[in-house]
Amino acid sequence: MEKIEENSIGLGLDEKKVTLSPSRLVYEKVLNFKPIDKIAGYDVRPGFYEINGATAIPGGVNFTIHSHQATSCELLFFKYDQTEPFAVLKFPEKYKIGHVYSMVVFNIDISEFEYAYRMDGPSDPSKGIIFDKNRILLDPYAKAVTGQSTWGTKSSGTYRARVVKNDFDWEGSMRPLHDMEDLVIYEMHVRGFTKDTSSEVLPENQGTFAGVMEKIPYLKDLGVTAVELMPIFEFDEMLSRRDFYGRELMDYWGYNTVCFFAPNTSYSSVIERNREGSELQSLIKELHDNGIEVFLDVVFNHTAEGNENGPFFCFKGIDNNIYYMLTPEGYYYNFSGCGNTLNCNHPIVHQLILDCLRYWVTAYHIDGFRFDLASILGRNEDGSPMSQPPLLQSLAFDPIMGDIKLIAEAWDAGGMYQVGSFPSWNRWAEWNGRYRDELRSFLKGDFGRADAAAKRIMGSPDLYARDGRGHNASVNFINCHDGFTLHDLYTYNEKHNDDNNWDNTDGANDNYSWNCGFEGETSDKEINKLRKRMVRNAAAVLFMSRGTPMFFMGDEFGNSQGGNNNAYCQDNYIAWLNWRDLELNMDLHRFFRDMISLRRSHPAIRKSLSPSSLGFPEMSIHDTAPWCQGYNGDSHYIGVMFAGRLENGEEDIVYVAVNSWWESLSVTLPEFPANSNMRWGLAVDTYDEDEPFKRNPIPILRDVRVEPRTVKVFVAGVFESI
Repeated sequence: MEKIEENSIGLGLDEKKVTLSPSRLVYEKVLNFKPIDKIAGYDVRPGFYEINGATAIPGGVNFTIHSHQATSCELLFFKYDQTEPFAVLKFPEKYKIGHVYSMVVFNIDISEFEYAYRMDGPSDPSKGIIFDKNRILLDPYAKAVTGQSTWGTKSSGTYRARVVKNDFDWEGSMRPLHDMEDLVIYEMHVRGFTKDTSSEVLPENQGTFAGVMEKIPYLKDLGVTAVELMPIFEFDEMLSRRDFYGRELMDYWGYNTVCFFAPNTSYSSVIERNREGSELQSLIKELHDNGIEVFLDVVFNHTAEGNENGPFFCFKGIDNNIYYMLTPEGYYYNFSGCGNTLNCNHPIVHQLILDCLRYWVTAYHIDGFRFDLASILGRNEDGSPMSQPPLLQSLAFDPIMGDIKLIAEAWDAGGMYQVGSFPSWNRWAEWNGRYRDELRSFLKGDFGRADAAAKRIMGSPDLYARDGRGHNASVNFINCHDGFTLHDLYTYNEKHNDDNNWDNTDGANDNYSWNCGFEGETSDKEINKLRKRMVRNAAAVLFMSRGTPMFFMGDEFGNSQGGNNNAYCQDNYIAWLNWRDLELNMDLHRFFRDMISLRRSHPAIRKSLSPSSLGFPEMSIHDTAPWCQGYNGDSHYIGVMFAGRLENGEEDIVYVAVNSWWESLSVTLPEFPANSNMRWGLAVDTYDEDEPFKRNPIPILRDVRVEPRTVKVFVAGVFESI
């Protein structure tokens, strides 16, 4: 038997070849690449130790997996519809380098098998070591997970993987590469977006990537420039399945990751055996071709394996005390609120996350990532916060992700709240939870919120100017998947989560909502008129704020969840978009579209321009009289003005007036210099039910009336005399 040199990664190649990178070696023409052993009837040889997962190569498949403490490893082959393996290949000791097992299996057809592993090793639960040689383990680097293709179908209890051909033809399609300040983000649940028949997509496409693709013209017409997809990594919606009064409750949202490298196959409209992800890639390509970026909501804070009572299918059987944060007694820390916490800053987990994100960028052309409960990514192995978390720093400086948007949900379930202080290296943006809370509170009329609300509209300089990030760090939102819809925000004072089977104890209690005088839906015309105005107010403020606006699917046409502010388990009409509401609320949809258009046409709202030649500062706040330094606790009025000069020399000046009081207010707008021919024009008036957006701004005098609970937007221009 020929000698295998370690520095040749077990390939028996000549010296010139081994200097190449492993990824290049895979695709090099290798003349001396041949089996040297036979295991369980298969021709094999040591594999590519630096390439994790299962990779098809000329003549065979390379399988690589690593475990710090395992004493043996077996590769299992299954037929796709069988529960027992038809072949078991035990890795010889000579196929192990360090803690890495690697084997090339020759002459196998990737369409004819699924694979998994078994590992043996020590058992010491008090130290978190729980190897079990009988457990079937999923490859952490699997590119496709089997048994999950039909939504709502219980899996066999074990997860297996499939080898995927990564040969999608992007046909030269380019990523849009929008600047952060030019984004309008649309948060979307892939299934819920088109699952209801009212979506009018093809029946076979309802609730799938293909269904979203059918709606691209709608998204483009609305004006969004990025979609943020709620979790699309493979998850098992059936893990927490239960019946409640005849209704099936399950993990509909998907914050329950089974495999980080694999797309959720139940979101595809067709079976994609060995080409899993093709439909998703087609969707991304089509979105890009229409100028829309694609962000993924990624969940690296925990996995679907849960705590001591949870499933055992992957990391628990590979290196439990490496992949998870454990107490000194060997139990799982639960900073995620979901049973376990991924040990993100351990070098092994750190590398897995980095490899994962690089894969999604290179194989799927993803434009950005929103990190769920991202503060966990900054915790040390004992759970303590770190000032310079290695993982966050690596992501910030990684060359492959150099132009990728990184967005943190800057808090976790363990009490760490880092909005405005998330470790960023001037690269990370944040979901601005303070924008949501303080604008909600101010808009419904709470006292003492005017000063904070004005800062949020101005891009939260108090939060993001200190470390140099500026307004591009602030992702502004009033509603997202987690909480009330925008319609429900002004229809309910209290959450109504009884359908979740937790006695209405789940979901947030601090919603800063207001039912406008009646709890729930009503036929009262005055209340409904007020509610719709409140929705317009929220939308107007969101799109007239500096920072990146984001809103949740359906908010643009009054989608309701019946007061449920935690619809994570509702795979039904509660959480699915009812597209009939688009017809009923076409005026609201039109207002959203117009506000997005107005934002796009006035760069002064979004970013710094050349200084105004009229002497106006870039941003300024105003009371009912022009120019003020701040607001007292009784203020219910905010005036924010943005000013600058465009490249063509024209002035771009926008004044946003927000009256959250229940009475009208007299407001005086700033005066233009005497030598200027500029005037103020009314562009938006949310009090006007029939025409809240003025396609041609109406010239006005400086003294204006702002009606109760109303937002008005004024733009400067050369208008005809009044």
